[in-house]
Order: sequence, then structure tokens, then C-alpha cells
Amino acid sequence: MMRRRFTTACCSALTLALALGTTACGGDPVTAAGGGGKDLAGKTLTVAGVWSGAEQKNFQKVLDAFTEKTGAQTRFVSTGDNVSTVVGSKIEGGNAPDVVMVPQVGVLQQFAARKWLRPLSEKVGTSVDAGYAPVWKEYGSVDGTLYGLYFKASNKSTVWYSPEALDQAGVKPPRTYEEMLAAGRTVADSGLPAFSVAGEDGWTLTDWFENVYLSQAGPEKYDRLARHEIPWTDPSVVRALTTLSALFSDDRLLAGGRKGALATDFPGSVEKVFGPKPGAGMVYEGDFVAGIAATEFGRKIGEDATFFPFPPVGTGAAPVVSGGDAAVVLKDGRNQEAAMAFLEFLATPQAAAVWAAEGGFISPNKGLDLGAYGDATLRATAKSLVEAGDSVRFDMSDQAPAAFGGTKGAGEWKILQDFLRDPSDPAATAARLEAAAAKAYRTANQG
Repeated sequence: MMRRRFTTACCSALTLALALGTTACGGDPVTAAGGGGKDLAGKTLTVAGVWSGAEQKNFQKVLDAFTEKTGAQTRFVSTGDNVSTVVGSKIEGGNAPDVVMVPQVGVLQQFAARKWLRPLSEKVGTSVDAGYAPVWKEYGSVDGTLYGLYFKASNKSTVWYSPEALDQAGVKPPRTYEEMLAAGRTVADSGLPAFSVAGEDGWTLTDWFENVYLSQAGPEKYDRLARHEIPWTDPSVVRALTTLSALFSDDRLLAGGRKGALATDFPGSVEKVFGPKPGAGMVYEGDFVAGIAATEFGRKIGEDATFFPFPPVGTGAAPVVSGGDAAVVLKDGRNQEAAMAFLEFLATPQAAAVWAAEGGFISPNKGLDLGAYGDATLRATAKSLVEAGDSVRFDMSDQAPAAFGGTKGAGEWKILQDFLRDPSDPAATAARLEAAAAKAYRTANQG
């Protein structure tokens, strides 16, 4: 899917050599990850993933570090957004990649159900147990078997803002959701709309909902709703939608009002805050906002573009919603030994340090020293993700069947767009969400 495939190449980065040589990051990845022997010389490892552009270029540096360690050559194949279809066709054609970087929990579970995956080695499991919060092992496992290693993550609980806009209005970064709306009204009173909302891209609205819901309802309810163990008509869902309606129904808070929000895509929402003609003071989305603000509009991250954590709602805790890419090994790959060795390498802090130095990346591996990140803002988003520990929750719509949580113009995306258009009846919206979810989960279970 197109969602969340945005590069966060922001600010100046540490050089690759510095990252590899920093003792705080564990030293040289070649020696620290198990010696410098060329045990896999003559082998070629094929890795498939959604990345392109700067993300692919930065991941290639990780692949190059693996080559330096083992002697194995590597080849990256960009799948585009529809990973499942591309990988399935390659398996059927007898040309399966060895490793796939899977961007959704639901796709990982689908691959496991189709018997495409090889369980990860004991060495990978030991590294995950030592370096990751247990929740990441849970998201990488199916029926108690570890199939996926989360190498790259995103922090999707960040609200980005223009310091100039907030300073002009005389407001400081808020500490609660209620303070955030109040600050937004003050910004609006100063002459600049408060929030740029990317309503044209329905996935951004699911992210708004997930942060509010996780904070209000708590992690256990979040998990149950993600598994559809409770219906979308549950009072906790109606409550979260009611909370969102306070934002969606106030045209003073939305750049262009509801109509303008529904005509704004994600890149456009960032442009309205950080572009040459500011049209809003704040934009909510993940850490990847920084990439667009820096590369497209020349903003210096941490100075004229920065963020505050998505604030807690009511008496709830501050939410930390994440996305991520998990490495899996395909049974039909031709180089099983090289594939598992690669995942054992990816599980080390040294592998993460390679990309961390380049920007556009945060790791859930708590063994990675924060000094490996190239700027203070990335360090802050990574620190928030790691310190959240087991309270981190994976993007809920990415856990759902694609028919409900990942299809443009349908399911949750379309229903929340309709709710933005008319937020007057949260209960009716919840009923529509439940009808769509019930159908999608029923079809997925039958398949």
C-alpha cells in the first residue's frame, strides 16, 4: 500500500564510518556480529521489500555491511506496495526471494498461514529476547512461533508543528489532548488555522483514531478491537469517535475546514505547515513527516520544524502507536543459510546503527545506542518508542484484513472520511465500522 512509505531523510547525518566505529554502538558490525570470516563467499542473497529511493539506498548500506561481514553478495528487489501479490507470483514462478521485508502484521500472518515462512533460528530468538520489548516478538510470531524480526519501526504518535506559529500565538506544546485543542483554538485566533488534516488519505484518519483510542481505552481494549474480539459498536469506540468529533466538527481548527481537509493528501498536509505559504500551525502524523519537511521544504528539523508527543486523552496514558518492517525467511528461497545469517545480523544493534546514521530510520532494538542517530529529533522519537516498551501498539488498521483496514475508498478509510465530512453521529459511524469489519474478518477467516 502507499501508506507510510515516506522517507525520513532529515537533517545532517553521522557518516557511515562514524556509525560503524562508535564504541557506544558496539564497535565494528563485522566483528561484533560474529567475526569477520567470509563464510558465505560465493552465495547471493535476494531480499525483497517495498523500499525505493532514499530508503532503498540506505538499506543497501545495511546489505553492504552484511557482505563485508560474510562475503555473501546481495540483491534487493523492490516489490512496490503490494508485497503479498508480488511475492506470491515469484514463489509460483520458482523465483522466490530469500528474505522479504514485510510492512504489515496482517501480511506476515498471511504468509505464515500459507506455509511460506521458515521459523527463525534460536540465535535470532535469543537476540530478540535480549534486545526487544516482548511486544515486538509477539507481533513477529504466529501461534507461538517466531517468523518475523522487526528491523525498522516508526513512531506514529508525533504531532509536528511550526515553532514560529505557536510562538506567534503565545502557546507552548500541550501536555494533554484537551490542551492541544485549546492551543489550536488560540493559534486559530491568531489568524492561522491550527491543524492540517490529510483527509483525502483515509489512512491518516485511522491513525488519529488509533492514538485517541489507545490512550482512552488502554492497551488491552486496543488489542481486543484489533483482533475483532469486541465489536466496533463497543462504547469505547463510540467514545473515541466522540472525542475526535470535537476536532472534526470545529472548522476553525481545520485548515480549509472539513471540505479542505478532505481535499488534502498527506504530502499536502505537511506542505500546509512547512511549505513556502504556511496554512496551518500543526500536522499530526508519524516521524516520517520530518523527511518531507526537510527534503521538500528545506526545514531544519528541531529548529523550524519539530514535534511534541501525541498527548494523553483524559486520564489515559500517552499513546505510542508504531508501524514497522519485519524480515522473514521464505521456505522456497534458494539460500537458506545466507538468509538466516542475514536475519541474525539484522537482530544486532550494529546492523541498525548503519541505517540510523543515515536518517529516516528508527529501531525497536533497545541495544542500539541513541548516539547512533544522526540528529536530536530522531533520537527523541526513537527514545520514546523504546521507552514505551510493552505499551507500544502496532498500527491497528495494519493488523486488520486489507478489505477493512487497508483499501482506498472502502472499509475503515472510507467510513472515517465520511465521519470527517459529517461527525455528528459517532454511534452511527461505529455501526458502519462494525458492519464493514465483520464482513472483512469473516471473509479473511474463510480464506
